[in-house]
Amino acid sequence: MLKRNCAGGVVFRGDSVFLLKNEKNEWVLPKGVIRNGELAVDVALRRVREETGLKNLKIISSAGETSYEFFSITRQIPVCNEIVWYIMVTDDQSFNISREDGFSDGGFYPIDEALLKITYSQDKSLVNLSYRKYRDIMLQLTK
Repeated sequence: MLKRNCAGGVVFRGDSVFLLKNEKNEWVLPKGVIRNGELAVDVALRRVREETGLKNLKIISSAGETSYEFFSITRQIPVCNEIVWYIMVTDDQSFNISREDGFSDGGFYPIDEALLKITYSQDKSLVNLSYRKYRDIMLQLTK
């Protein structure tokens, strides 16, 4: 089995979170593979920027880790992705979905709507927990 370390972002703007629709019509979060000694935080920021077109991103906290396995048709082997997640905020109004990366749709969705859209249960849990942490952090910043 091929193991890949990845990093990604749970990006909030107000009470909405950014989701992407991939080539399998799955609603997912932006992420990418860590390569060549890169830092997870750098990969997360770079991949979120590349996949979403969002420019003004700020990491406010770690969000946790998830992992999943799948069979790679192109490699003909099982793959395990282990992902480190970061909670990010932006005030960007415009975005540009990366069609080159296979995404067909995406954008900011209110939390309730996002939780219905997200394909995988662990991503739903990640967004739910991250949203609570994000709200707590933002509340502390306004005090």
